[in-house]
Amino acid sequence: MAPNTLSQMLHKTRLFEPLDDDALSVVAGLVEVIECQPQQYLFRERQPRESVMIVESGEVVVTHGIGQRPVTLATLGPGALLGERLLLGSPTHVASAYAKTAVRVLSFSRAALEQLAEKHPDIYQQLEAAAAATLSERLTYSAAQQAGSGSPVPSGRYRIEQDSLGERRLPEEVYYGVQTQRAVENFPISDMPISKYPFLIEALGCVKQASALANRDLGLLDPHVAAAIIAAAEEVRRGMWTGQFVVDVIQGGAGTSTNMNANEVIANRALELLGHRKGEYAYVHPLNHVNLSQSTNDVYPTSLKIALHFSISDLLQAMRELRDGFAAKADEFSDVIKMGRTQLQDAVPMTLGQEFSTYAVMLDEDMERLREAAQLILEINMGATAIGTGINAHPEFAARVCQHLRKLTGIPLVISPNLVEATQDTGVFVQLSGVLKRIAVKLSKTANDLRLLSSGPRAGLHEINLPAVQPGSSIMPGKVNPVIPEVVNQVAFDVIGNDVTVTMAAQAGQLQLNVMEPIIAYALFNSLTHLRNACRVFLTRCVEGITANREHLRQMVENSIGIVTALNPYIGYDQSAAIAKEALA
Repeated sequence: MAPNTLSQMLHKTRLFEPLDDDALSVVAGLVEVIECQPQQYLFRERQPRESVMIVESGEVVVTHGIGQRPVTLATLGPGALLGERLLLGSPTHVASAYAKTAVRVLSFSRAALEQLAEKHPDIYQQLEAAAAATLSERLTYSAAQQAGSGSPVPSGRYRIEQDSLGERRLPEEVYYGVQTQRAVENFPISDMPISKYPFLIEALGCVKQASALANRDLGLLDPHVAAAIIAAAEEVRRGMWTGQFVVDVIQGGAGTSTNMNANEVIANRALELLGHRKGEYAYVHPLNHVNLSQSTNDVYPTSLKIALHFSISDLLQAMRELRDGFAAKADEFSDVIKMGRTQLQDAVPMTLGQEFSTYAVMLDEDMERLREAAQLILEINMGATAIGTGINAHPEFAARVCQHLRKLTGIPLVISPNLVEATQDTGVFVQLSGVLKRIAVKLSKTANDLRLLSSGPRAGLHEINLPAVQPGSSIMPGKVNPVIPEVVNQVAFDVIGNDVTVTMAAQAGQLQLNVMEPIIAYALFNSLTHLRNACRVFLTRCVEGITANREHLRQMVENSIGIVTALNPYIGYDQSAAIAKEALA
């Protein structure tokens, strides 16, 4: 590599960025070129650090863990920095790195760095300070993404992006841009990045892909740019870049940070597909191209509604399976006689099958209400742009994007007849949240019944047995608690609280926009997810394993005064009451 080219490459690496030209020339003279074959290790975890390296060409895989199943942390390419902790006195590697392809690295050996420290202490001190800053930035970045985004760790190479507020340094590997980075810094609220909601990411990909298709159809996008955006959005839909969606789900700005996260990821991936580098927005711009004919104020609620449809389908399936589980138990217990109760007092005989059939019927009714609520969120406001007037959108854009969305999602979406109203009204979310609360309340009642019916085993009702799934006490030997119905109860309390959140957020809208939709999304997605999981756990860890104490149930019927009710038509209420009183004496 020519000296000038080498110095330029070093200068673009975070570690050497502070050095002036003279210092870079000194450092360049210390470089040793090392070539590695595929699968050859550059260094191994727990081994002594011997050099600082920069990847000149090829790909390097960084892993953590010794044994048969190490965890891949990152795949790094040209410009990536490795081993800079040597400058800070770290004696051993905390990860391993091997060549994925043929790799050429620029190496600064321990001996060369010691020589630099002796002859040019001022340069060495600058490298120490830069190494500390690089490590700090990596730790800050990792902390911001620690909620499971799956984003690659920074390699040490950065790019500079600019928005209307100024510049920001971004790790070269990431596909999001400056506005997403600002959102990560501004909203460290829930530790829940939007990547935790894959249906939302899929929905965003659908909206951006449909918008690019519509803009292409209308001649508003260059065909090559449109094709790259469409392909990148398709990859987002398929989950290839979910880890790049890093903004917190709870955010100010009515969802702008979520929209910009999608715009930037798709723009940078489209740039790659066209042969450009990330950040070269002159070719594909997050706003001018990916967000063309759109606003957060139509993209975000539309994506939310599509994602809710996906989530509702999942919940309906889980409810259907739980209903079938209760129906199967109703058949199994159809011949088991027992006493019914009102106000916890003996009432009249019934079968245990009749009791369990009510739980199946309640789920059937709630599924129908949920399907009705889903119909209300078919109406979207794409083409509304900022406030519903359609400014900056082609007159035919709304119809075309809706047509493409119907094909991509399989959902019969329609454009609202009044986009100004649709952009500010969140009533459909209130309706859906209310139905979810109804489901939660009735599931909780069912869980309460099972806890009561299984109480005992010696001093309670002891009519049914729940599966023993874990020991129940750290002090009382042999105790087994109804932990699955208990967790269903707690999910119900959570959903009821989420409904209050949705209610407050919906009424907090002002004029032409409700900026509180992110917390509405957070509440609804959590309610749907928790209810779905609760239904599945309720079925597999509890309902399917319930057994009846048949003889005990029959004995309680035979010894109950409740059976006297059947004598009313023959001897009258008063004489029946007298018999009951005598029986109790």
